Amino acid sequence: MGKVAVGATVVCAAAVCAASVYIVRRRMQSSGKWARVIEILRVLEEDCATPIGKLRQVADAMTVEMHAGLASEGGSKLKMLISYVDNLPSGEEHGFFYALDLGGTNFRVMRVLLGGKQGRVVKQEAKEVSIPPHLMTSGSDELFNFIAEALANFVATEGEDFHLPEGRQRELGFTFSFPVKQTSLSSGTLIKWTKGFSIEDTVGQDVVGALVKAMERVGLDMNVTALVNDTVGTLAGGRYYNPDVVAAVILGTGTNAAYVERAHAIPKWHGLLPKSGEMVINMEWGNFRSSHLPLTEYDHLLDFDSLNPGEQILEKIISGMYLGEILRRVLLKMADEAAFFGDSVPPKLRIPFIIRTPNMSAMHSDTSPDLKVVGSKLKDILEVPTTSLKMRKVVVSLCDIIASRGARLSAAGIYGILKKLGRDAPKDGETQKSVIAMDGGLFEHYTQFSECMESSLKELLGDEASDSVEVIHSNDGSGVGAALLAASHSQYLDDSETS
Repeated sequence: MGKVAVGATVVCAAAVCAASVYIVRRRMQSSGKWARVIEILRVLEEDCATPIGKLRQVADAMTVEMHAGLASEGGSKLKMLISYVDNLPSGEEHGFFYALDLGGTNFRVMRVLLGGKQGRVVKQEAKEVSIPPHLMTSGSDELFNFIAEALANFVATEGEDFHLPEGRQRELGFTFSFPVKQTSLSSGTLIKWTKGFSIEDTVGQDVVGALVKAMERVGLDMNVTALVNDTVGTLAGGRYYNPDVVAAVILGTGTNAAYVERAHAIPKWHGLLPKSGEMVINMEWGNFRSSHLPLTEYDHLLDFDSLNPGEQILEKIISGMYLGEILRRVLLKMADEAAFFGDSVPPKLRIPFIIRTPNMSAMHSDTSPDLKVVGSKLKDILEVPTTSLKMRKVVVSLCDIIASRGARLSAAGIYGILKKLGRDAPKDGETQKSVIAMDGGLFEHYTQFSECMESSLKELLGDEASDSVEVIHSNDGSGVGAALLAASHSQYLDDSETS
């Protein structure tokens, strides 16, 4: 063999050897990186763990905070706001009433025709209006003028079915889904804005007063009969159809709970006890926090980066606004530390809130053999062209861990309310039924979340007690519920037409 041939053979052998070493090294690196992915997954699972003992601790802490919040203003992280709703709808209400539902970047105006026990909701009409982004951070007058104009335009489209008796004012239930210090049934001062709103001159002001002035400016004659939180509206809507409803929970973009409390069990209530002996309490439970809550490094960083650090901790780990963002943060760590998506981190993955909870729900719900939906979502949202099946399985596992923690903690919160009311265990000789009215897109559309929440509540209650507790979907409490409260507190209740 010639020197050239021998040299070529040696060079080729060296190249093959180098290539083999490179491949082995890459495989070792790859296996090391995959081990890091699995480690990140394992730590998340441990940190998010919600064994039944921990859920009981969370429920007990919730009950303790409820007592503290009812005892004095500022006595608890739970505001336990008195709603002044002491007369929930019974189904007897007649007449037609308006509702205005302001709770996010859109608001709705609605009118509802009520026909008593037989007719119930005879007819309803609604219109949804988007709020221009600049009005969410402008002045109070600008925002409420825009709302009043939309309401006036809607009133102008009344058909013949909605006939207002002569000499009567239209009546409105105003759902305002932001923290408010209620001063009467139809007045309340804004504590703070949430959900991206930031209008300083409204904070500390009566929001009903702001709406009434705006309606006057556009020439609309309408009485705001009730100012209600969306959760209180959901409770009203639930009670209208089912007299056993004792509490309502919203699980949507945000989260909150309201329930019916015995008036004598509210030490901070200094007025006359209502005739009904009951008072609806708006818990503002999104602000609940406890050392028993299973928080992760991702939760702490998300809270730190938020507009309201240190607040709304429960909301930040169970509500629809944040579940997808927690998923994004875990995937970013995997991409940064374990090259989960390859040698470079997808630029889109660095954009906060780019993974929305409906997308997370779609991936979590994927039952196809190759998890096709997961692959297409990662491609559409993060612009990751290809993903392996084992990568997709990791994403589904992450969805399951994050959603299960949120669902089980939601159940613990509900169990805490039932404990406060003494409805967490069967009573000898009593067959009391306790119904929880639920609303919100997270509960309604994220099937794995709602099913896990319901099964966790049954686990907490035990077989016997869970037979007397029912979870129902009370659709559109924030709209119809507000109109129902306007009806049950109408200024014309003495008139035979609405009594």
